[in-house]
Amino acid sequence: MKVSSIRLAMPMAILAIFFSAAGRAEERQSLQAKIEYCTTCHGSSGQGYHGFYPIPRLGGQQAQYIENQLRAYIEHRRENKYMYSVAHVLSPAIRTALAKHFSELNPKPMGGAPKGLVATGKKIYEDGIPETNVPACMACHGSEAKGQGAIPRLAGQLNDYIISKLLNWNSERGRDPARPDISAIMLPTSHNLTKAQVAAVAAYVAYLR
Repeated sequence: MKVSSIRLAMPMAILAIFFSAAGRAEERQSLQAKIEYCTTCHGSSGQGYHGFYPIPRLGGQQAQYIENQLRAYIEHRRENKYMYSVAHVLSPAIRTALAKHFSELNPKPMGGAPKGLVATGKKIYEDGIPETNVPACMACHGSEAKGQGAIPRLAGQLNDYIISKLLNWNSERGRDPARPDISAIMLPTSHNLTKAQVAAVAAYVAYLR
């Protein structure tokens, strides 16, 4: 290689390294901004928020589940106009990074559920309700309710959020019959649980860590 070619190649290589580093720094700044935006509603540690519209805990949630739900909002398979507005502007890389960030958090459960329902909820969670074809929750969500992969973590989730989702499952989930997803598994169970039973299960898992 000629000396002139070497002299030209060296600055080009330096520029490539510079722009690559600048690009990574910009990505990190963008991710941090998105994390901060998420925490305005979901809490600084992803602990969730009790309110008129309960906002779910993301801390410790399965990363795959978080990514799947963000895609479900974007594709209108899951109905929530606020989360659609948030999710549809996120790149796949940012969605993955956000899911990883929140999955690694482990905030203390917020509690707040009626403790008198916990024992009943524990029995339903572990044994199901055979007479109404309700399977044991632990069969999918695990004995500690931490989920796995596409199956969500329930441990520490806000009880009022779980109640709201289960009682409105049919109107919020699986909104595109042409593209069914794993949420279809929960449809029969959500129908076969009474409001009192839903509240009991929600109370039990709300205190799990």
